[in-house]
Amino acid sequence: ANYTQALRAFAEAAAYPGPSIVIAYAPSDAGESAAQLPGSSADALRMLKDSKAAVEEGHWPLYRWDPRLEARDQEPFQLDSQHLREAVREFLRRESNLSTLVRKRPEHAVELESSVDAEQSNLHQRLLKSSFAHLLSGLTARPLLVLFGSDGGQAESAARRVASAAAVNRMTVRCVPMDEVSLDELAQEPTVLYVVSTAGQGEFPTNARTHWKALSAASASTDNAALLAELSFSVFAMGDSHYWPAPDEKHFFCKAGVDLDRALQRLGAKRIAPLRLGDDQHTDGWEGEFQPWRADVWEALGLENKGEVDDPNKLPPDEDLKHQSNYLRGTILEELQDTSTGKISAFNAKLTKFFGAYMQDDRDLRESRKKAGLEPAYSFMLRARLPGGTMSTKQWLAVDELCDKFGNSTFRLTTRETFQLHGILKGNLKPTIQEINRAMMDTLAACGDVNRNVLSAVHSYQSAAVFAATQQLAKDVSAHLSPRAGSYHEIFLDKKPVAIDTVVDVEPIYGATYLPRKFKMAIAVPPVNDVDVLAHCLGFVAIVENDKVVGYTVTVGGGMGSTRNNNDTYPNLAQPLGFCTPEQAVDVAEKVVLVQRDFGDRVNRKQARLKYTIAKRGIQWMRDQVESRLGYKLQPAREFSFNTNNDCFGWADGVPGFKNYTMWIQQGRIADFPGNPLRSKLRELIKDFGGELRLTSTQNIVFCVPEDRVAYFKEMLVKFDLGVEQYTGIRLHSMSCVGLPTCGLAMAESERYMPELMDRLDEIVDRAGLRNDAISIRLAGCHNSCSRIYPVEIGLIGVAPEKYDLYLGGSFDGTRLSKRSKVGISPDEVVEVLRQHIHRYAKERLDGEHFGDFCIRIGIVRATTNGFDFHDGAA
Repeated sequence: ANYTQALRAFAEAAAYPGPSIVIAYAPSDAGESAAQLPGSSADALRMLKDSKAAVEEGHWPLYRWDPRLEARDQEPFQLDSQHLREAVREFLRRESNLSTLVRKRPEHAVELESSVDAEQSNLHQRLLKSSFAHLLSGLTARPLLVLFGSDGGQAESAARRVASAAAVNRMTVRCVPMDEVSLDELAQEPTVLYVVSTAGQGEFPTNARTHWKALSAASASTDNAALLAELSFSVFAMGDSHYWPAPDEKHFFCKAGVDLDRALQRLGAKRIAPLRLGDDQHTDGWEGEFQPWRADVWEALGLENKGEVDDPNKLPPDEDLKHQSNYLRGTILEELQDTSTGKISAFNAKLTKFFGAYMQDDRDLRESRKKAGLEPAYSFMLRARLPGGTMSTKQWLAVDELCDKFGNSTFRLTTRETFQLHGILKGNLKPTIQEINRAMMDTLAACGDVNRNVLSAVHSYQSAAVFAATQQLAKDVSAHLSPRAGSYHEIFLDKKPVAIDTVVDVEPIYGATYLPRKFKMAIAVPPVNDVDVLAHCLGFVAIVENDKVVGYTVTVGGGMGSTRNNNDTYPNLAQPLGFCTPEQAVDVAEKVVLVQRDFGDRVNRKQARLKYTIAKRGIQWMRDQVESRLGYKLQPAREFSFNTNNDCFGWADGVPGFKNYTMWIQQGRIADFPGNPLRSKLRELIKDFGGELRLTSTQNIVFCVPEDRVAYFKEMLVKFDLGVEQYTGIRLHSMSCVGLPTCGLAMAESERYMPELMDRLDEIVDRAGLRNDAISIRLAGCHNSCSRIYPVEIGLIGVAPEKYDLYLGGSFDGTRLSKRSKVGISPDEVVEVLRQHIHRYAKERLDGEHFGDFCIRIGIVRATTNGFDFHDGAA
């Protein structure tokens, strides 16, 4: 069984024409009173996570008894277990192949038996030789244990660099996660080096917590003062000093490493090199203290500085990775064929992002799988490239089928006018990409350090010619800036690689190291800013005269990502660069990308976006660079104005012969929920409505309905209860990222928390008399802000479990940034603060005044129109 099947059980029970019973595993806290019912969001999420763990470990196999099957002469009782089916299928496949071979060639039976014996003998000989060589090496080489605690991969990377350099110095090195070494084993080691990052509020990373618990418990007793007396050690701790700015929070900085250093000393271990704290805020990042720490360790161990020599020509790690990858090939193809694990290496995981694939694991299941001796529940998120957000009904139905065939039976509409599939196992990644390509879509450049999916206005309020022109520009720019190397087609589409001796792969625009970081682009048609055009690296704002696009005002330097409390990073809104004609637009886009390729920061990835390139040199410098590459001058930028950066829901005129209906989708998740089989409803609706679909950048759907099918469409809206009239204005203007449990960067819940938050806010706006008033609110699980929380009226960012920073004062049209109003508050505090502000807004607002403007006028926060002012006056 799996979690999706569990949800399916509830849907099936609800659909059964008669009494139905679902007997389900319901976890409870042994310390709770049996009469106490869970009521808070934390209780609900805990039960959700515990239930998932129970299903994953096999404690909740899914049994079905359906009496309707008896009438069809079928077995009514079934055990539905994906794990069992796959195991049996693989066993039968192997048995069938072997049996077929032996029946066809009986003489092979003897050969096979003898070959197995010979292989076993050869294996024993190889093991003996390897063990003997290892023994000889161990007699002369000093042992060194390198332990790391790492969630994001940086601490692991640093630890492996130390281990590699120590091996060059002829030491016998073992480099593993902290949790793979027990306290008893640690006591037998002569020397250990720790590299540990800090998670949450000074917590240890997931793969270090068991080790730390054992150390902490032992160090609490004075009886163990000499437990590690024979051990020599040193600790390198990693953190971000600006993440905890308040005086009472500063002790959280590198807390895990500091606590570890003290515990080891309390147990009698000898510190051979001082504890050093690697700080992301250092000029050189954590490397600023890592290099001195490594030198201290080498000196203490009497080693030469081999293995890593400071080389002024050496590329930074991420740039070197791209350079060494052979145009993104790496060893992805080989690792996809490895069935011994569900993961791929960190090296290849960074490369697959360029092909739209993110390796993830279910963070709800990490602890339970670890206790069961299993690796994390690895899977892949796969995002498509869909320039302009338009797709046919056939393409939608193909995606709907794929999410059952290879995914977790859901898919998600993203904030980039496309879709992504979740829960794809490694062995299914290649066939999933192939199926997407067969449906006339692809995943190339959906992620990675390249130009990503190009957004374009999907609400055709202007003429059909305007919509066609902007859509075509999105497709043209996307195609022009698409990576040219053959790696994607070789790895995933089985295209034969070109002979290395005859042709060398090239990237005419990007080069071998591509861009310093991701690059995002959008095309807007005023007065609707449905793509948040100013939040992008590059924007084209259509200037329309007489129902025709006469050109575009070009904007540059937008971007949403930042690092909490690091004033050198900030979200920013783009500024005008100039005006170009429609014929010049693709050329202009290329030249802006080339400037970023050549001048973007390739050393510090936190400063690598185009907004920082322009901030360091100025908009006039940027204009000069672009124009010098174009060979002509851009015209002065033309003015434009917006009235919203949200979707306009319900019915609207479309292109001739069509009516548009914009449907709200909660957090963009397409799934069959208990009591609301949304995915099935949409499948039935889309099969027969006969029009086109447009995915919006706020995770909703625009249905382009032929006029002769409007009556049918309205009937289906009523039948399936899909009309937008039932929702409050604030709910219709809500959005969140995925967050936990699959996003590796999330600090707190987002998608799973948003429905509960909106339920509570619905009550507030109802009581305030604002049910139909549009107030924009967005939630992100971390400061990367994939849900673009800054250019809206209310923004929430997860900073720790059950803790959020609250941002207020953004504009309703996406032309002003919000500012932080509250720091690290709980979900209950979020609701209470917003209740006070919303009720005051209802009583004191001016005619036509939006909530964000009200927050500025009464002084809750200061207005922020550019990133330079973002931190000024923030809470």
